[in-house]
Amino acid sequence: MTAAMAGQPPALARPEPVSLGEAFWVWLRIALLSFGGPAGQIAVMHRILVEEKRWIGEQRFLHALNYCMLLPGPEAQQLATYIGWLLHKRAGGIVAGVLFVLPGMVSIMALSWIYVLYGRVGVVSALFFGLKAAVLAIVLQAVLRIGKRALRNTVMRLLAVAAFVALFFFNAPFPLVVLIAGVIGYVGGKRGRSAFAAGGGHGSGGGGVVADADTLLGEDLPEHANPTIRSSLRDAAIWLALWLIPVAALLILFGQVSVFSQIAKFFSAMAVVTFGGAYAVLAYVAQEAVQSYHWLQPGEMLDGLGMAETTPGPLIMVLQFVGFLGAYRHPGALPPLLAGTLGGLLATWVTFVPCFLWIFLGAPFIERLRHNPAFAGALSAITAAVVGVVLNLAIWFAIHSLFASVTHVAAGPLRFDMPVLASVNPWAALLSIAAVIAMFRFNVGVFSTLAASSAAGIALHLAGLI
Repeated sequence: MTAAMAGQPPALARPEPVSLGEAFWVWLRIALLSFGGPAGQIAVMHRILVEEKRWIGEQRFLHALNYCMLLPGPEAQQLATYIGWLLHKRAGGIVAGVLFVLPGMVSIMALSWIYVLYGRVGVVSALFFGLKAAVLAIVLQAVLRIGKRALRNTVMRLLAVAAFVALFFFNAPFPLVVLIAGVIGYVGGKRGRSAFAAGGGHGSGGGGVVADADTLLGEDLPEHANPTIRSSLRDAAIWLALWLIPVAALLILFGQVSVFSQIAKFFSAMAVVTFGGAYAVLAYVAQEAVQSYHWLQPGEMLDGLGMAETTPGPLIMVLQFVGFLGAYRHPGALPPLLAGTLGGLLATWVTFVPCFLWIFLGAPFIERLRHNPAFAGALSAITAAVVGVVLNLAIWFAIHSLFASVTHVAAGPLRFDMPVLASVNPWAALLSIAAVIAMFRFNVGVFSTLAASSAAGIALHLAGLI
């Protein structure tokens, strides 16, 4: 009896192997489309790598994503590095990880120059205004995409709801939410509860889900996922040296008071504590950068976040803007623009180099644990909780981009932001609704939606409406 006669979808032919050179252009395409923060970026990667190219299957993608959610730093960039490593070893991981950062690094640097030279130029502000409307639609689409695949049973849906409530209404720490979800999943997986099994008790094939067996990687463990102690120590030595030697050199050459030494130390520390991404660390960075180091003025952090939200690349690229302004305003003997450029690049370097360390050291062991029930259960529960995290970020973004005024509610253990409905920006709301309809109803692509929204923002500015 054939698969079709048995009511099962026929097996798909596995894609042909691709070279690193061919993969380069795919990773560049992903990088250029990586708008909308981690939710939108992960959705773009899933659409291209899983659904379109079938280089990696659904369960393997989620397994890698779950691990990256546990790490400090930008989870989307680390996911790209992880999958690049799976496909083409360390060289593939470096290509994928560097390309993912490069467009955002160039964009934020250019916008930082514009920011300090020309201030709030009307056309530029209008461009951002339109882009934010499209970004909101991209994030909402990502919530639905990730939720549809991760919340495959009632238990996972309850975990997502609990995570959202804890974060949005009670301001619970992100690491605590992830830890509790992981413990619940570990216990459930160890006890053999089907809700915590990979795929949530459902088969990996069917229902539009790309099975691992039908992909380029297949289900087998890659040969390079069996590192020796020597190769692991070599990776640790290389990436620790690339990360920490520049920090030590700056401290030795220029001392503690140099702005470059301060940037190197501060953002190196951020690289190991930024669980939850840019939003989670924003308040702490803003407090230290404004009050302790005097790098920024109050409110400028949000300007930087707006740049990061509306340009390709990780949201945590906002830290490059902070480093740029810090060095620009404390240049020492250097010209301010040169100092700012070097400060921004330094902040980017010490933020992202550790990401390669976490992946190249940890990914081989995570791959070998892919079929461990307890570990798989923990990671599945974390992914469910992360859906609640992404929904929380989507609502946070909507509140702060559509409303001019926000009231902070504090009643007992409740701590949340509530928009002042009368302060809604009608043009922002209209553009956001139009972007949502375009993407959800008419399946308009990400790039087309971004281009149309930005053009609409500029048109509104020229018409004197915003």
